Amino acid sequence: MYINREQLVNYIKKLTEPKVLVIGDLALDEMVYGNAERISREAPVLILRHSNTKLILGAASNAAHNAASLNGGKVSVIGVCGDDFQAGQLKETFKNANVNCEYIVTDSSRKTTTKTRISGSITTSITQQIVRIDRQTDGFLSESTEEKVLKNIEKALPLHDAVILSDYHIGALTPAIIQKTIELANKYNKIVVADAQKNLEFYKNITSMTPNLPDTQKSVGFAINNEDDLKLAGDKLLEQTNAKSILITCGADGMFVTRPNKNYTKIPVFNKSEVFDVTGAGDTVTAVYTLALAAGADAAYAAIIGNIAASLVVKQFGCAVTTIDELLNAVKEL
Repeated sequence: MYINREQLVNYIKKLTEPKVLVIGDLALDEMVYGNAERISREAPVLILRHSNTKLILGAASNAAHNAASLNGGKVSVIGVCGDDFQAGQLKETFKNANVNCEYIVTDSSRKTTTKTRISGSITTSITQQIVRIDRQTDGFLSESTEEKVLKNIEKALPLHDAVILSDYHIGALTPAIIQKTIELANKYNKIVVADAQKNLEFYKNITSMTPNLPDTQKSVGFAINNEDDLKLAGDKLLEQTNAKSILITCGADGMFVTRPNKNYTKIPVFNKSEVFDVTGAGDTVTAVYTLALAAGADAAYAAIIGNIAASLVVKQFGCAVTTIDELLNAVKEL
């Protein structure tokens, strides 16, 4: 594929324009850091002297944060939180990230999904994760909570240009919510992109989806070992979902875009040697890819921009975001 650099730059500059609605499993990453002092007398465990705590938006929240960092905060989220302390932290973190959280539904029977990572270090060592604590309620939403979410989708969706369905399979995306979102997106002629780890065939009549390679293999039922296998897998997902395009992310091997009529594009990975942490990179790809589609880019150019964004966030620790200026500078260096 020939890449027009000027066209690429124009699409990146237009990422500021679309309004994005993210619907899915909202989560908060709580990063607790401390310095290792000694072994406790109570048990054979490290005692850490707390140094700082950092709150980061994770799961569907990370996709929203990535979009907001590029389009100046024209992003809203729909999901569910508990009636707990972590819910306040989640909403405050959204506000700090310039993400509208007015459509979040509170369900006191559920926990606000929170991943607490405790990390320690000594002066001569790098910081290392010691333990992770998960607060999470598994299972689909109750009927009453689902109904509240559906009403908020009906209110919010017409006000946005694109919708991301971010499914971490914690329970926010029920079959009814998936179906209603896609139905409304098509009714109002909105871009709708699904990011799911399984049950990819549930997402019918969407604009696109962004599965990774392992999840694609599980969905299509065969191993993917070469480009011919990628073509077969992409065609099968197109048939299953009736999507306009499929973007398969292949880790260190880049990306693969499939469109109808055997139209394929293989995209190599950028800055492969500079990878530090791939956490949240998939959310970055989905957010930037969706923004680019909504800004008028075709699937191949949108995927290239998403690939460039991913190459920037993997240089940082934890879920990270990038900016328009960073994307433009990266294009100059390609």
